[in-house]
Amino acid sequence: MAARILVLAPHPDDEVVGCAVALRRALAAGDACFALYLTTGVPPVETVWPWQRVRYTARGARRENEARRVAERIGLTPVAFLDWPARTLKAHLGEALARIRAALAQHAIDLVWAPAWEGAHQDHDAANFLAAQLAGQCRVLEYAAYNFSGGVVRSGRFGGGESAAELITLTPDEQAWKRALLAVYASEHGNLAHIGTATEALRPLAAHDYTRRPHGGTLFYERFQWVPFRHPRIDFEPSERLTEALAAFAGKSPR
Repeated sequence: MAARILVLAPHPDDEVVGCAVALRRALAAGDACFALYLTTGVPPVETVWPWQRVRYTARGARRENEARRVAERIGLTPVAFLDWPARTLKAHLGEALARIRAALAQHAIDLVWAPAWEGAHQDHDAANFLAAQLAGQCRVLEYAAYNFSGGVVRSGRFGGGESAAELITLTPDEQAWKRALLAVYASEHGNLAHIGTATEALRPLAAHDYTRRPHGGTLFYERFQWVPFRHPRIDFEPSERLTEALAAFAGKSPR
């Protein structure tokens, strides 16, 4: 029976980074695929270089335009582009969950794909938490984006092994197709250099403890927090800010 899949993309480009080929194969099998973009993908205006702030709105518009072009190439239907800046999803959990549930109802979704709880980006982890709130309403899979588990940068694979995961090995044609999609996101060229195209991976959403960090080592987005000045491409927030926000939303005590 054909599925109706909703991809949660914390930023425009995550649908390509994590699951473009999986979506292509799902569409070829007759599934219907939709995407909800949870932030603009552009960090808050106060974090960008002062000389870039005059074109801040244009940056978000460019990113959305790139996402629409990619969606057309994939055959993906955009549901909505939410206008919160990147790195702020944790401050909008209730609103975001309401938008996700509205999308499930409007498009008769029976399967959600969400980024893995892997410390790639704080918005990825927040999106995984939101997907976990849908338990009992629909099935949820998590897709590997990228991580730094064990001190190694990897993309398209889960850290700590692929237990219970479906590992997709991309054909040469699929790899070239995915690289072409990544190239559409020209505004993110510098941030996508670490993305490989050999594999993609999905698995049933694991029972994560959202009061704890995704893993014990340095998270992917923490790798350059030692830089002594506030570079716009670096997220300097400690991971505890996220786990505290998730725990507060869930009514639990962070550990």
